[in-house]
Amino acid sequence: MPFAGRDMYRLVAGMAIALVSSAFALGIPIALEALVDGPLSGNNPSLVWPAVGLVALLGLLEALFVFLRRVTVLTPGTRIDSRIRNAMYDHLQNLPVAFHDKWQSGQLLSRANSDVSLIRRWMSFGLVLLVSNSIAIVMGVGILFTWSPTLAVVFLVCSIPMFIFGSRFRNRFAGLSRAAQDQWGDVATSVEESVHGIRVLRAFGRGDDSLSRFAERASLGRKLEVVKGNARATLTFWLVWIPDFALATCLLVGVWLASHGELTTGQLFAFFATAAVLAGPIESIGYLLALTLEAQSGLDRIFEIFDHDNSIIDPQKPVTPKNATGSLVFENVHYRHSDGLARDLLNGINLEIRPGETMALVGATGSGKTVMTALPARLYDVTLGRILLDGVDVRDMELETLRTRIAMAFEDATLFSDSVRNNVLLGRHDLRDRPPAESDAVLAQALSIAEAEFVYELPDGVDTVIGEQGLSLSGGQRQRLALARAIAAAPEVLVLDDPLSALDVETEARVEAALRKVLATTTALVVAHRPSTVMLADRVALLDKGRIAAVGTHSELLASSAKYRHLISSLSDEPINPDDEVGS
Repeated sequence: MPFAGRDMYRLVAGMAIALVSSAFALGIPIALEALVDGPLSGNNPSLVWPAVGLVALLGLLEALFVFLRRVTVLTPGTRIDSRIRNAMYDHLQNLPVAFHDKWQSGQLLSRANSDVSLIRRWMSFGLVLLVSNSIAIVMGVGILFTWSPTLAVVFLVCSIPMFIFGSRFRNRFAGLSRAAQDQWGDVATSVEESVHGIRVLRAFGRGDDSLSRFAERASLGRKLEVVKGNARATLTFWLVWIPDFALATCLLVGVWLASHGELTTGQLFAFFATAAVLAGPIESIGYLLALTLEAQSGLDRIFEIFDHDNSIIDPQKPVTPKNATGSLVFENVHYRHSDGLARDLLNGINLEIRPGETMALVGATGSGKTVMTALPARLYDVTLGRILLDGVDVRDMELETLRTRIAMAFEDATLFSDSVRNNVLLGRHDLRDRPPAESDAVLAQALSIAEAEFVYELPDGVDTVIGEQGLSLSGGQRQRLALARAIAAAPEVLVLDDPLSALDVETEARVEAALRKVLATTTALVVAHRPSTVMLADRVALLDKGRIAAVGTHSELLASSAKYRHLISSLSDEPINPDDEVGS
């Protein structure tokens, strides 16, 4: 209802039009009864042609209202489809990163595309016809009682098995439908993973293995569809055969009643004509029931996403820091994934990054560096403790304000299928209404600092549309554009998660030299995996098993921390002096 409410009147109108169409169809047997018992019985042959004309007119009106029904429900169905897609996309954008860490992208794509399209077909077609056909069947049975209550009762009694098989079908088909939809989500995941990983698969010659896994998933999906088809065919068999059996029984009883004068020939003819009109709606119930169950399963799958609450939201009373200095403080910060992990990934982090200071964050793999860099911008929320930006808890700030003040560049650079210009200026919403020369200046400066001037050599320069995820560029080129994007945002705090790992030594040196100018006035938290990156920093924080083990300058930590010396030696091409290790 939140998505369909504004268009329900159009859907209800479609149901009403469908009922009028059914009424015209049911009017044809009434005209036939008058024709058989009137002109055809010899009482007034001159009325044959008017009766024929009436039947033709009723048929034309039925066809016209079928057309009107389709036209009426088409627009609201597409509107509902659009609202669900937009709301789902918006919800996915706002859900925490932790949600996306757990969900397969193929499952999300399947639900956002296939399931939403299924719901549109059901709203525009299945729901309207299920309601209108059900009412038409009730109306038709009521008309049958006007011809002969005895035959109508016989017809209903013989039709009881349809309800039994329909109930069994519903219980079985609902589970099959959900299993098939989930399986096609897994198939979509396989396609998405293989497309994005095509270089790896080809480089290692594992295309056949990927095809085998895909074929296995697709085969299971095919088997589930076959089982669904068999279940639907079984229901269709009973929905076709049982009414025909009921009509055969009614024929025997009807002939007997007519022979005893309890039923006229016209009434008997009209009874079977009405039953013939009801045959279509009765047979459609099986398909419509299956479509309804599939739509129900699709709605369940969609609302599984909507039911995930967004825990990272704007506060009711947001606070804005009075001074924009860029001070960043971690106070007793703990973080634990919500998946029941036994230990905290961050276990009591206390760290102060002064305004304008560059703090390098180093640590062994799995020490919690990436999680720590994601907390200031609230990609994740702390489990315990707090993070202060200019003296204000980041959870007390509006997300838009917070993420304008903090910019990030990741080691795994993600670019979008858009122009270089739009990728680099992604975080500068304020430039949209400003003169082009101003945005060009910001763009040129960011590209220069990130050593990304190679974009001017692309076919359309900065207006070149790069491929999906920027895979048409090298890893180093993608990283430089991602770094330029973070620099162009002109934040108070710059968080860099090893942004130079894919650069060669000479390019890295030039980027570092340019970065020093930027970082001189910007607070920065830099995850470092190279000694050269550490040298950019004013101070270094050593992260060990979720705790800050030591803080100081590079020279101070070399002198005071054996763990730091060991870690730096593992990062450097030059071995550390063994005497220093012994002296510790």
